[in-house]
Amino acid sequence: MRSFDIPEFYRSPIVSRVKARRKALDPRKQDFTPSELDFGKVRVRLARHFGFCFGVENAIEISYRAVDENPGRRIFLLSQMIHNPEVNADLQSRGVQFLHDTLGKELIPLSQLGPEDVVIVPAFGATVELENRLKKLGVDVQKYNTTCPFVEKVWKRSAQLGGDDFTVVIHGKPKHEETRATFSHAAETGHALVVKDGAEAEFLARWMEGPREDVSAFWDVFQGRTTEGFDPQQHLRRVGVVNQTTMLASDTQGIADRVKQAVDADPEGQFANTRDTLCYATNDNQSATRGALLAGGADVALVVGGYNSSNTSHLVELCEEHMPTYFVRNELEWKEDGVHHYDMHAGQMTVTPQPLPEAGKDGGVPTVLITSGASCPDASVERVLRRVLAHYGGRDVDAVLTEFERTQA
Repeated sequence: MRSFDIPEFYRSPIVSRVKARRKALDPRKQDFTPSELDFGKVRVRLARHFGFCFGVENAIEISYRAVDENPGRRIFLLSQMIHNPEVNADLQSRGVQFLHDTLGKELIPLSQLGPEDVVIVPAFGATVELENRLKKLGVDVQKYNTTCPFVEKVWKRSAQLGGDDFTVVIHGKPKHEETRATFSHAAETGHALVVKDGAEAEFLARWMEGPREDVSAFWDVFQGRTTEGFDPQQHLRRVGVVNQTTMLASDTQGIADRVKQAVDADPEGQFANTRDTLCYATNDNQSATRGALLAGGADVALVVGGYNSSNTSHLVELCEEHMPTYFVRNELEWKEDGVHHYDMHAGQMTVTPQPLPEAGKDGGVPTVLITSGASCPDASVERVLRRVLAHYGGRDVDAVLTEFERTQA
């Protein structure tokens, strides 16, 4: 896989050494057990995979190139380039302006743009409608298009399904940029429907298996989440399921299996195999988190990343089923009154005076699991790791890394 030119301040000397050693020993990524660093007073387990994925590094490289190549010109991002506050803030500090917020609300009127302006398409992609509006203004939307190749793969598969008269069921968060873009592209060739979770998939499947007479019940759940002219009585016979690439792979598979069961019960039904739309990076990060849990987990987990990051939130969900878990943006969440962290279920910040245990569950040395989402810089993870070490103290970092490199077989 190609390497990208990203700013050095996003990299981490500690994480780079750990990842390099694991990659050298396991280039095909078959081993999902965590990397353990023993600092004497605390053991830190780093998930096998975390941090910037291919699509994010590609987007960062293109975005910074756009800044470098266009001094003096106005530069805009359609919305947040990725869901990480550090990356977005740094681009803004270099003069990049956001045209929309993450929900699609216009922050700067598009009518103010012209052919001389530079527009960067974020990693989530853009809707067909938005691209067409920009093209009419003479804006080049392709020169700095950072859409993730794996997102585009989902678009192509969706378009193929629509062209073959299949309805595309999109597993995703209805308001997420990527879901909106995938929905728009799917609608170009056929019909689409957004399902946000397993409960909605179960409702949909039961409705499909029933007499399909109570159309109002269908619209009570899916109003505003189908393509124009969608007829649930007719357009749920030939179906394929794709995903917003950052959802839990197991959830998407469960939804696909349940919808397939409903389709197969229909004598006129046909289900399309869409397993190939699952993102490799999302799968690897989730598998690595599960691998850490299977390896004994830890006394506490720290998940690092943007609070509006979908893929990061799913790592939090996996960890909190097994141990106390704290979702932190970065090391700046360590404040005088404690650690500020995001409670996804309450949708708000909360404060824990001291989340790091003084002893492990067995009374011995505590173990801390650290991982991050695909949009989080390794440098952020290192700074959080150093916060952990500042609390516990212990052995010299370089000595621990040298021992880790030597003992890995």
